[in-house]
This record gives sequence, C-alpha cells and structure tokens, in this order.
Amino acid sequence: MESDRSSSSDAADQSPAGFGFLCKKAYAPPPWASHLRPLPSHVFSLGHLPTPIHRWNFPNLPKGTEVWLKRDDLTGMQLSGNKVRKLEFLLADAVAQGADCIITIGGIQSNHCRATAVATKYLNLDCYLILRTSKVLVDKDPGLTGNLLVERLVGAHVDIISKEEYAKIGSVTLTEILKEKLIKEGRKPYVIPVGGSNSLGTWGYIEAIREIERQQHSGSVKVKFDDIVVHAFSVCDDPDYFYDFVQGLLDGLEAGVLSRDIVDIHNAKGLGYAISTAEELKFVKDIATATGVILDPVYSGKAAYGMMKDMTENPKNWEGRKVLFVHTGGLLGLYDKVDQLVSTVANWRRMDVHESVPRKDGTGKMF
Repeated sequence: MESDRSSSSDAADQSPAGFGFLCKKAYAPPPWASHLRPLPSHVFSLGHLPTPIHRWNFPNLPKGTEVWLKRDDLTGMQLSGNKVRKLEFLLADAVAQGADCIITIGGIQSNHCRATAVATKYLNLDCYLILRTSKVLVDKDPGLTGNLLVERLVGAHVDIISKEEYAKIGSVTLTEILKEKLIKEGRKPYVIPVGGSNSLGTWGYIEAIREIERQQHSGSVKVKFDDIVVHAFSVCDDPDYFYDFVQGLLDGLEAGVLSRDIVDIHNAKGLGYAISTAEELKFVKDIATATGVILDPVYSGKAAYGMMKDMTENPKNWEGRKVLFVHTGGLLGLYDKVDQLVSTVANWRRMDVHESVPRKDGTGKMF
C-alpha cells in the first residue's frame, strides 16, 4: 500500500519515507470482505503488526488438542492490546473529518481509553476521556494505577462519572454532552464509542483475520486452526446481548449474515465486568507460572479461564482440535488487582549469606 500523506495530521505527515509507523495509507480490503459497505478509504499504521503466533503449552489439555497464541498483547508497549487495530481505522476517519480532539468513554481501567490517549498524542490530537468508577470514589482523585498512569502522563483530559449515573444516562448521551461542550468552545471533536466497537472499528479485526491467513499460508505458522477463541467469551452482560450487538456491527457493514451463524458466545463474566474472583486470579497466576504468558484480569484472563472450564467439562468437544487463542492485551489492568494477588505471589525470601563469606566495602559496584 502506498503512503498518502496529503490529508494526514502533521504528526503523520512528517514520517520519513521508508518508515511505516504513524503513516496514513490507502486501504484495500481483503477480497472476501470487498462487498462490505462502507469501505474505509485510509488507515493509520499505529500497531507493530503482524503480531506473532506461537504454540502455547496450556496445561491439562484434552487428548490431541493444541492451543496456539496470537499475541495481540504485543502490538506496542504503550498501545499494547487489540484496541489499536480499531484505532487505526477510527483515527484515520477522525483526521479525514478535520477533528482536533477525540472523545471516548469506558471503565476506570479501560485499555481502549489508554490506547486512545496515547494514539491521539502520536497524531497531535487532544484526548478527552469519560471514565466510570464507583460512586464512593467519583469525587476523589482517580490515582495513578495501571492505565490511569499512562493516560494522565500523556495529558488526557479525564472526566469521572459514577457507574450508577453511567447506567442511567448511557455512554452515547454522555459523550454527546461533552461533544456539544467542546464545540461551543470552538473545538472539532470526534467521538469514538465504548471500546472503539462500531462497524468502522470492526475493520481492525477484519484485517486481523487477513493477517492470520497470511501467517498460515506463508509457512510462518504451519498449522490450520479449527477454532479461534477471543471475544466469544463474554466478560460483561450475557451472550444474548452480544449476539444482538454483533448483529448491529454486521448490519452496519451490510454483511448479510446472522451473528448466531458465525460465532458461538459463552458467558465468562463471573461476578461482573472487571470484577475478579479469587479462583480467576489464581488461574492467571498459575498460567503465568506454567507458561510465562501473563493474561489480563478483565478480558483474556476470563476468556482463557472460560475456555479451560469448557475443556474440562466437555473434553470431547475439543479433542484433536487446533485452537488459536487471541491474547488481546490489558497487562496494565493487573496493577488494579495487586491487593488481591498478594497472597498468590509470596515466592520471595531474604538471601542467606554465611558470615564466613569475606566482606569488603566497595567490592560490589552498584551498576
């Protein structure tokens, strides 16, 4: 794809030839998606793509089952996670519309909001975040834990709303209120919905499927996958809600297919969105210890936990299958669970050095 820098933001316009990162490029869809409408005209290169795929030594698998891992947690340090795939299309549209600032909304530890805050600064745009939290914390400084630290370091404007107010008013109205306020101040805001989840953002994962196809066909991954496990484990609301939500995305693309025909959604929300049980966090810890892969507690951790439970309860359904699990990132969300994790990571001790070992000041250099 050729770089098109004529209508990009200044940050992208100044990208030297030969450097693809932060460049705006003309977009051509995969042939099997060319019938979808509307087609995006351009896309920004924000993520470090393609993300790698490797075999995952997931414990206690059913007979003959292989689990492979798509590392969308490695799209980039500050932008880490799958949200950057959607932002590549959404921010290209924002720039094309002449926006000078971005509004988005989510939970207090939203990975999407953090990724948006960073990406907007890369493109010389201001970022306004509406974050929901507990009503007992809504009037307090939200702190610097996890995603909040990154958002506030890059200068995002943060508005806090209680979960109760959020539930009564809704994300669309809240973002519209802020949009109208900014317009009156002479700004040109562009609203990105919760999670970047609209039909335009969906193109990010249409591209992800093309990426997986290329990785399989290029020989870098010599395996044909039977199943892909990612959003099919719902971590909030219930499967019926998400079947309807996905149907809305498909209808917005004029796809002409039914959500229930193309995806099987399981409930993995547990106690609720971003609320972890002790068993779920122990699972995250055990997987990290066994495989070196750190899952987040909100999305991939609950999805993998749900996959593990289904494998245990229905092993025949998984036997002999090659499964690709998409790790969607969210590592920073673990920092919000530190107090709950303390009891699971007590593997430390003071080093015992016998008194007979010679000691001399200045022997050990502090570098």
